[in-house]
Amino acid sequence: MKEFKYVITDTEGIHARPAGELVKLTKSFSSNIKLTKDGRTVDAKKLIAIMSLGAKKGMEVDFTFEGDDEDAACEAVSKFMTENL
Repeated sequence: MKEFKYVITDTEGIHARPAGELVKLTKSFSSNIKLTKDGRTVDAKKLIAIMSLGAKKGMEVDFTFEGDDEDAACEAVSKFMTENL
């Protein structure tokens, strides 16, 4: 299992456009990818679930990856978050 923490820097937090792009990215991997904020964990392959977290600027989120391609998934999602959120 791989994991990383990220503090949201986008002024609008995780909003619809980047959340949709994040879902597209996570769905390209076979690994289970979870997103956690304030103790609430959701499937990072589901748009509504991600939006329901209400992650705003300055909040910390945790990603966990488990599966055959977890290393590649972790690297790709980490890069995405740094570049977009």
